[in-house]
Amino acid sequence: MLMIYRILDIFFVIFHSSLVLFNIFGWIWKKTRRLNLIVLGIIGSSWLFLGLIVGMLGYCPLTDWHFNVLEKLGRTGLPNSYIKYLADRLTGLDFNTNLVDSVTLYAFLIVLLISLVLNVRDVARRRKHD
Repeated sequence: MLMIYRILDIFFVIFHSSLVLFNIFGWIWKKTRRLNLIVLGIIGSSWLFLGLIVGMLGYCPLTDWHFNVLEKLGRTGLPNSYIKYLADRLTGLDFNTNLVDSVTLYAFLIVLLISLVLNVRDVARRRKHD
């Protein structure tokens, strides 16, 4: 059973990290722009609405599931944030939680705005050419 949890840990690191990268950079390519905006909307809704339901703004089910796996592997003292966990895991440092949360929120808002503006522009251009 321990091997399965290790495989799940690797899966979550790869999948969740890839999703974070897509959130940050998915707006760059026209072909992924609409999907990027949809995913950002889902993430924002999770952070807000699921967060209100579970009592923790910024709630992400992927983080919850991954941290359950890590607990099965004996890890304790996990942060509330996947980004903090990942930054700490990759660097061996202990980043300030408030700093990581602030950078995460501002980066999210910036890429959401960029994605929204570019998607609106793309729709306006398509309508203009029709």
